[in-house]
Amino acid sequence: MRWKNTRSAPPPRPGASRRGVTPNPQTSGGAKWNIMAAYGANSDAGKSPAKGEAYLEALFGNVVVQDKSAREALQTFEGGKGDVLLAYENEAITAQKKGLELDYLIPDRTIRIETPIAVTTTTKNKAAAEAFVRFAQGAEAQNVFAQNGYRPVDPKLVDAEKFPTPAGLFTIDDLGGWSKVNGEFFDEKDGTVTKIQQEAGTQ
Repeated sequence: MRWKNTRSAPPPRPGASRRGVTPNPQTSGGAKWNIMAAYGANSDAGKSPAKGEAYLEALFGNVVVQDKSAREALQTFEGGKGDVLLAYENEAITAQKKGLELDYLIPDRTIRIETPIAVTTTTKNKAAAEAFVRFAQGAEAQNVFAQNGYRPVDPKLVDAEKFPTPAGLFTIDDLGGWSKVNGEFFDEKDGTVTKIQQEAGTQ
């Protein structure tokens, strides 16, 4: 049975291998989130780097397709390639609403993705921009987000059954923040993930 996994992959059963689909981190921001979720989940949020890197080696050893974007990866998976797709939670919910038959798993240990919103300092429409930010953070907009698979930022609006909180939730800051992670893991020449991809022949 195909199943879809959000943000991080669970450990494979002994002797089992699953063909994975994830976008390429050199072209996709979503792929970076996928990979850091897998790394963090298997390194105790960065406390055991060797374990996290060993898991990434095993993960990329089972990757069969790396598309340019998360949306292309979903289309590849819908087309029948791969047993596991690493993707955002909302992508799985949207796919189900469109009638795609799949299961998705929220791992016990996974990463929290936060999408910031702010008014730019150079805007010529400051009042309208500030009004939009207030609206996006308000209950009406947050309910619309939730209906489309995005977790509301207001705890009072979160449906605990639809959006259970993983016990081992961590953030990118727990792994050093993006300024550190981008250089250490995704540098085009010396990044840990770049080297793993090259060794696995998946870059």
